[in-house]
Formats: sequence, C-alpha cells, structure tokens
Amino acid sequence: MNKDFKNLTDAAMALAGKIGAGRVFVFLNSADDLALVHGTGVCDDSLVYVLPKNLGEEPSCDAKILRSWSGNQSRFSRIKYAFLHAVLCGMIDTDSRIVCVLGPWGKSHLDTITVHDLGLSWSEEFPFDPRSLAGGTSFETVMAVLDIALDIGALGREGKSVGTSFVIGDTDAVMKLSHQAVFNPFQGYPEEERAINRPEVVESIKELAQLDGAFVVSGKGVVLAAGRHLDARSDLSEQNKGFGSRHRAASGITAMSGSVSVVVSESSGRVTIFEKGRVVASLEPVISRRLE
Repeated sequence: MNKDFKNLTDAAMALAGKIGAGRVFVFLNSADDLALVHGTGVCDDSLVYVLPKNLGEEPSCDAKILRSWSGNQSRFSRIKYAFLHAVLCGMIDTDSRIVCVLGPWGKSHLDTITVHDLGLSWSEEFPFDPRSLAGGTSFETVMAVLDIALDIGALGREGKSVGTSFVIGDTDAVMKLSHQAVFNPFQGYPEEERAINRPEVVESIKELAQLDGAFVVSGKGVVLAAGRHLDARSDLSEQNKGFGSRHRAASGITAMSGSVSVVVSESSGRVTIFEKGRVVASLEPVISRRLE
C-alpha cells in the first residue's frame, strides 16, 4: 500500500509539473492514511493534504494541511468543498489549476487523479464558480453555514430526513423580502449569543431545521431569525428546472438582494449554494449516513 500511495502521489506531482498546476491536493480519510504519509515521506511545498476536521493528528512534514468537513461526500463534492476552503484560506486562487489525488471515502487507498482549472467555466452538471463568493465579505460565514448544512444533509435529525435553507448577508433586504412563518427563537438575544460559530447555536440550528422556513444570517455570522418564509420566487430557468419551492425561493431571494443562499434538499441531502439567482455550487453528502 505504501508503494501504491507513493506511486500515485509521485505521478500526480509529475503531472502537475507538466501542466503548470500550482498545487496537488491529496485527500486522506483516517489516522491509517496519515501513517502512510509518515512511511513514504512524500512531502513537498506544492502538496496539500486534505484531512477531516475531526482527525486531530497531522503529518510531521512540510506539506500544507487543509481541514475539510468530516462526513462522507461523493468524490467531486469533496473536491469542490476543499477548493472552497482553500480559496478562503488563501492557499489557491479562483483561477488556479490543481491536481487532486483521492480514493473512496473511508478507504485507505488512492485510485483517482483529476485535473481542475478553476479559471474555466465548469458545466451546469458540475457547477462550481466561487469567484464572486470569494470576493464577498460574507464568504467565511457561508463556509460556516456549509458545515452545518452538510451535517443536516448527511445525518438529518433523530434519524429523519430534514430539508432547510439559509440566507446569508444583505439582511435588511432579506427581511423585507420575507416574513415570519413561526415564532422567531433567536429574537431578543444579544448578538454574541447568536454567533454561528458557537456550538450551542449550531445545535439549536440543527434542531430548528425541522421547522418550516429559512434561517437568516448576517454576513458577520449572527443568526437573526429562523422559520422565515421567503416571499421571492425565481424564474424557471434551465438551472432551476427540477427544483422545488424551497430551492426556487432561495434562488429568487438572491436574485432580488445581495445575499447568498444555502439549501439542504430533504429528499437527497444535497446542499446547493445560490448567488444572484444562479447555482454557484452543489455538494453531495452521502445519504446512507442518515440511516446508520
């Protein structure tokens, strides 16, 4: 296994050199994977090891480390999520060319090498365009919301599938374009107690996601409301065909304001990001985790 790991990583680094890719992302799943890194000594300043957030140990080498969501995602979803975090952390730019090495989630072998040029337009079947998100003031909050949304999409709540939506930024306009569908459980609390990075707030959001309506979050990460009904609706564009009312409302409110929406599909667990009325990216936690 050590030999295969080193051969694939060496091949990816050689490919990166030939095509002018600035980074090689190697996706690891477990402490056993880290042992492979220690055993092979594959370290280079162009390498980025992508590790689950819940894995405490890090390789003792000069490679850069990127902490990713800890749950199970499809391969392309893992790649897109890692790219979003890498842009946020300043490891890559929105026009970087990157080589990725990864295998199935939960397995200790690598079997896939992919090349991604973020400066090119990707297809609607694989939407990913973080350029305007990365330039916005609420990008860090969007990433915090994504972590929560992926947990909800993968695990649901108490064994049940849950669908919900979040609207981030431009809150004055968002509040005017929506109304309270249920009692607002966040009203009346100081801002510091409604920060989206507080563990108790995260757990409250996961519980309240079972209610009808959307969460409204400021660009600075303060939760303003839950159970908000979005009054905006989007046109039935090619991208929006097949979407239900929750997705279309989330798309519409981003077309009518400067906000970003994150939607969790109740049926599939897929997490979709909307900005300016269009799909920016979709991430796919594997639904089987909700059934464990």
